[in-house]
Amino acid sequence: MAITAALVKELREMTAAGMMDAKKALVETDGDMEAAVDWLRTKGLAKAAKKSGRTAAEGLVAVSVDGGKGVAVEVNSETDFVAKNAEFQEMVGGIAKAALGVADVEALTAADLLGGKSVADTITDKIATIGENMSVRRMASVEGDVVAAYVHNAATAGMGQIGVLVALKGGDEAFGKQIAMHIAAANPQSLGEADLDPAVVEKERQVQIDIAKESGKPDAVIEKMIVGRMKKFLAEVTLLGQQFVMDTDKTVEQAAKDAGAEIVGFVRMQVGEGIEKKEEDFAAEVAKAVQG
Repeated sequence: MAITAALVKELREMTAAGMMDAKKALVETDGDMEAAVDWLRTKGLAKAAKKSGRTAAEGLVAVSVDGGKGVAVEVNSETDFVAKNAEFQEMVGGIAKAALGVADVEALTAADLLGGKSVADTITDKIATIGENMSVRRMASVEGDVVAAYVHNAATAGMGQIGVLVALKGGDEAFGKQIAMHIAAANPQSLGEADLDPAVVEKERQVQIDIAKESGKPDAVIEKMIVGRMKKFLAEVTLLGQQFVMDTDKTVEQAAKDAGAEIVGFVRMQVGEGIEKKEEDFAAEVAKAVQG
């Protein structure tokens, strides 16, 4: 029986096996789909299908820089234990390097790693061998004259719980790394006021209006209160407006000017941010196991 690309695709979707493994299974079973699934299971290559529904909210953020470009990639696993696994870390490092040559996550999963396998197929193989669900969740990049990187809570070189990239026009890498460390600690929402989500600004303004009205002061006084509080808010959430952690007498914007640099972009990526983790208490977990 002819083994078509459509058959291989169908088997991969059913089992989450790698492309070459799915093709081999179909060849070995003369195109019999059920037999091919069983063949993969006996080889331990269909385990990924059972893991794919589990929440992967741990893992690592890896950063990679090449000249004037830097990328940050989040690769998730189910447990922090796997994030400490050397095999997993090696894979994440390879994925980060591959990300330098692509524009988005979709292209990244299709990109080749060493050995000729795609990122997607490599992850599928690791799910089968390590035994946890894994995924490439996101990537982001920056470009500039100078790109500096910093990893907080590093598990190994270039990867950890928080990865930061800073792109500069002018300046040097040493100053860029100081800014990256500041970003890791201060977690700004945007570069400047113009880059901040208008909905975030409007929500804060409304909150401040409601708080000011509770004071019972005249409208003219309330208006001044709101202006002052919004100015403080913008200074707290924008990178350029924040007090520089290395010199609190300066804003980050002033520190950059003094260093002969302009900050043109940044990325701050933290493992698991925004992922809703499913939690069960121990008694519920035992009861669930007893019920089968």
